[in-house]
Amino acid sequence: MPFKTMILLTFTALTGCAGVNVATYKAERPELRLEEYFNGTLDAWGMFQKRDGTVVKRFKVVIDASWTGNRGVLDERFTYSDGTTQRRVWNITRTAEGQYQGRADDVVGIANGEVSGNALRWVYTLELPVGEKIYHVNFDDWMYLQDDGILMNRSIMKKFGFRLGEVTLFFKKRS
Repeated sequence: MPFKTMILLTFTALTGCAGVNVATYKAERPELRLEEYFNGTLDAWGMFQKRDGTVVKRFKVVIDASWTGNRGVLDERFTYSDGTTQRRVWNITRTAEGQYQGRADDVVGIANGEVSGNALRWVYTLELPVGEKIYHVNFDDWMYLQDDGILMNRSIMKKFGFRLGEVTLFFKKRS
């Protein structure tokens, strides 16, 4: 393969991995303000699908969320369709306008988030227990605020750059 062709293919592959920039949604409404939306109690319903589309797990989440200044806490309690439960507590910090960082016990390092318009992109690595093993799985999490306080969430899960599946969630803030 000629060198120029190899360079072109490499460039095309790398730019194809870049994805959508969250700023694309700057003009979209309703505007998502994390400090307002994730404040109070929320309910969420979701599912995990393998890469072939098979639903392997459904779940409900109750989230108690609060903010003080630029710091937020999201206490998530999951109940899965098989009866198992899980809890994740996010500690989130607004680092600049539209920029957030988060930590949770099962998150490796720091989660990074960016909000623009009605969208949030949240990128992190999660320790995912499967049987007796724990895998580090990369999440590319996109949330979109809709009318009537509905927040849609789609997360793509990858390991070593390979797509494992996706998580879909719908959030509704309690009145």
